[in-house]
Amino acid sequence: MVNPVAAAVVVGLLGLAYKALRPPRPKICGSPGGPPITSPRVKLSDGRHLAYRELGVPKEEAKYKIIVVHGFLSSKDLNLPVSQELIDELGVYLVFYDRAGYGESDPDPSRSVKSEAYDIEELADKLQIGPKFYIAGFSMGAYPVWGCLKYIPHRLLGASLVVPFVSYWWSCFPKDLLRQAFKRLPHRDRWVFRVAHHAPWLLHWWMSQKWFPTLSFLSGNMSVYSPDDLDIMNKLSQQPSVGEEKITQQGEYESLHRDLICALGKWEFSPIEIKNPFAEKEGSVHIWQGYEDRVIPYRVQRYISQKLPWIKYHEIPEGGHFIFFRNIHCDVVVRALLLS
Repeated sequence: MVNPVAAAVVVGLLGLAYKALRPPRPKICGSPGGPPITSPRVKLSDGRHLAYRELGVPKEEAKYKIIVVHGFLSSKDLNLPVSQELIDELGVYLVFYDRAGYGESDPDPSRSVKSEAYDIEELADKLQIGPKFYIAGFSMGAYPVWGCLKYIPHRLLGASLVVPFVSYWWSCFPKDLLRQAFKRLPHRDRWVFRVAHHAPWLLHWWMSQKWFPTLSFLSGNMSVYSPDDLDIMNKLSQQPSVGEEKITQQGEYESLHRDLICALGKWEFSPIEIKNPFAEKEGSVHIWQGYEDRVIPYRVQRYISQKLPWIKYHEIPEGGHFIFFRNIHCDVVVRALLLS
């Protein structure tokens, strides 16, 4: 009787492990029992939909058209504090969209750095914003911008990467540089990043279990933010939030977890291998970084700008991770992207 009982226990444990490791089915917007569709969307060639939001002057009248890429735990409803005066002065049209699995955009089981870039290209085509456009990505939303610089540079007029995401497994980077930057992260964040990179099949369980700590900024650990970040967060908390309840409504795995897996997985290229898309100086690429940012290491951004001298590197001495939420910095970022 021992062997059958033992076998039953093993099978039961394996069944529980499989259930724990398997991500839940996404709650697709517009499907039976799923969240409602409340935003305009475009249909992509593979049948998925991307939800979007427009801001600024009408695109038919706009002189400049910018696609804005949101970051981790964010959406098309992010409140980018670009001033109306700047929008009117320059004639700026902006389109924000939910990346795959976020908000009201359909999940993409084949999501990658390349697919993110082609989603942006299709969005531009479906909205008929023209053969070329500007792009700006914030934090985790900057890796799709790297993808655009690699895969669709011919569609770009300019690009801004604001406090851009860093992978600690990028090829062609000095290992000591990435190792030292990685060690500066909170212990709990390092473990999440290791799991996302080395064992992505385990990430759903790791982010869902209660035994080990998950990401600092998901667990309310304020030590990962600079004094400037805390001041900005305090001011933002006094404003009405828009769309926060929609960010992960289709499932945390399809939005947050896939984002980590995609960003921290193996890339087909290294950022420092990218060629200058504006060799004739018909456009520009910018990196904006806060020196006091405790989420993204400024040393890695400095290295990128040294290896790619055609990138215009801007470092804000007192700035943290949320520099783009200050009106003065936001306007400077937009103006530099369009006019320099």
